[in-house]
Amino acid sequence: MPDASGAPLTRSRTEPERRRWLSPLLRRILLLNALPPALLAAALLYLDQYQNGLLAAEVEALRTQARIYAGGIAEAATRTRDERTVLVPEAARPLLRRLVEPSPNTQARLFDSTGLLVADSRVREGPGGAIVTEPLPPPEPRGAIAGTIGGLYDRILAILPRDTRQGVTVDVNPDAPSFDWQPEFGGAGSGDRREELRLALEGGVRPYIRRTADGRLLVSVAEPARRSATTVGIVLLTREAREVDQRLLEIRVSVLALFGLALLLTVLASYYLARTLATPILQLAESAAAMREGEGRGGSVPKPLLMRDDEIGVLARDLQTAARALWARIDANERFAADVAHELRNPLTSVRSAIETLRRIEDPPKQRRLLQIISDDAVRMDRLINDIADSSKVDAELSRTVAQPVDVGPILAALSELHAATREGNDPVVEIEGPSEGLVVRGVEGRIVQVFRNLIGNAVSFSPPDGKVTVRARPLGATIEFTVEDEGPGIPDAKLESIFDRFYSERPRGERFGQHSGLGLSISRQIVEGLRGRIAAENRRDAEGNILGARFIVRLPTG
Repeated sequence: MPDASGAPLTRSRTEPERRRWLSPLLRRILLLNALPPALLAAALLYLDQYQNGLLAAEVEALRTQARIYAGGIAEAATRTRDERTVLVPEAARPLLRRLVEPSPNTQARLFDSTGLLVADSRVREGPGGAIVTEPLPPPEPRGAIAGTIGGLYDRILAILPRDTRQGVTVDVNPDAPSFDWQPEFGGAGSGDRREELRLALEGGVRPYIRRTADGRLLVSVAEPARRSATTVGIVLLTREAREVDQRLLEIRVSVLALFGLALLLTVLASYYLARTLATPILQLAESAAAMREGEGRGGSVPKPLLMRDDEIGVLARDLQTAARALWARIDANERFAADVAHELRNPLTSVRSAIETLRRIEDPPKQRRLLQIISDDAVRMDRLINDIADSSKVDAELSRTVAQPVDVGPILAALSELHAATREGNDPVVEIEGPSEGLVVRGVEGRIVQVFRNLIGNAVSFSPPDGKVTVRARPLGATIEFTVEDEGPGIPDAKLESIFDRFYSERPRGERFGQHSGLGLSISRQIVEGLRGRIAAENRRDAEGNILGARFIVRLPTG
């Protein structure tokens, strides 16, 4: 089906595009609905504050343990020499190992007051006097799911801006410096260790937290060992914070599980929402395309959409109403075109016959008569063409023009005065009854004048000589009712509705044929209904039912 430019019309979407389930609307809904839970899950997975709390508790527990160790060593592994309390390494080593035995994940080191490593719980004497170093137990293997989640999370954290050396910050003593207490800690003579040793002996070193290359989280604290207010050494405890990682992993797994469930519910809800929105919209688009291609003349919108009580239902009903109004307008235009052709054919046929007859006769009186017929038919066609053009412009003009308050009282008075000024002989008179003020309606002034001019002119033409045409007006709530009454023969009961059809003409006796186009009342109905009013016709009757004349009733909304 071609459009006005001659190009063929095609549907806006192909069939695969209409039927694919992942429509653009569905993708947008899924993205918008999934973004909040995804951001929440990402924020929860970060868990820095929770991790710092766990590490703070781990540091306090380790510091308490280091103080206990330091106190035990200061009491049991020291002696007085030259009025000085000194550390006895031979007594401190087995004591340190015995203290650390209940904590397999803990490594304890003991330094004397000069910074020399005296004892290490992971160093023992093997067979033949060989020195054997026992490493910390390896990390427990994670499950497949936990390992995958933990590895993925660790890789994500690796790209975030973090302190890769310390990993986290525990504000146990934020003003204290933090030093790297490693087994290679040198003697007191090391220039870069002197300040570190002094602060450790005074108990002012902040805990050291680091993560090793194999992913283990280690926490180290240093506590001075004092005997009688004398510092005899430093106890350095290092523990693997496995419970911290385990708890964090459990929380992350729980968060991811909840996120997965929330994401699944979000996808299902989004899919349902998209199907209830996108599918009806596509159906409406298909209906519109079908209407455009000439299908669905009686309405192609699916009934389930028409029955919906939401915005989709409103859109579907409006589309159906618009389609029916459009088809009604198309049908009316087709009938109008056929009626115009029919009405123009009669005077053209008459003119053609008169011209052909005029060529064959030579009698001057008959020639003048034929010329008069041609002139009358030309006038008739001119009147007909003007009325047809006016009828065609009414709907377009009313749709473009904004209705405004119009006072009908002065209009009726002006039409009555104009008729009185042009009245001849025994022509009917026009009288206005009812209030002359407060008759304000919403409309277009020029078209309202045309309606009453047509109705009054029609009533005058049907009224007998010296008759009377009465125009009345009265307010009726949100409308104002106008009536135009004559004293003519009335309207056949079967024609009370047909008189508003285009080109319908039932003229009074004695009137010359062709003086009216039959469009006056039709144009009046177009105007009144275009202004959201109503127009009807009825017969005036007396008490015995005899016809006294015709009455036209017009109701227009108030302004």
